[in-house]
Amino acid sequence: MASTFTIVTDSDHSAAELFDISLSIDAHVASMAGSGERAVAGVTSGAIGLGETVTWRARHFGIWFTMTSRISELDAPRRFVDEQVRGPFRLFRHEHLFAEVGGRTRMTDTLTVGSPVLGRLVERLVLVPYMRRLITQRNAHLLESLSGRF
Repeated sequence: MASTFTIVTDSDHSAAELFDISLSIDAHVASMAGSGERAVAGVTSGAIGLGETVTWRARHFGIWFTMTSRISELDAPRRFVDEQVRGPFRLFRHEHLFAEVGGRTRMTDTLTVGSPVLGRLVERLVLVPYMRRLITQRNAHLLESLSGRF
């Protein structure tokens, strides 16, 4: 089994701006500074595109992990999907949606994660809340970057 969760973030920035910064390797690295995350192979800076991969190295739960993701779907500036092709998860799929709603932009992140080691209970009690916090922090950082606060 895998666990799926959604994070919704509303913003005054355009869908195109949010879409572009969400594909930025540099913005992602800056947003994950707390885990020492860095891009070590594939596209390591600038924007990543359809079919391209990036290999991340980061420390989570005190353990260093390496994960390679590919942009498997892309429909600018509305949607893209990144999926793990190699790494610690049994399954990792992250769908990014960007929609204009009432004069603002709604950014919706839907993640499906499955751990090969942890049981379903630990996955839901530990992994999902941890991933939820990471995505929330990442989105806050992206919005602050667009607002010129960094």
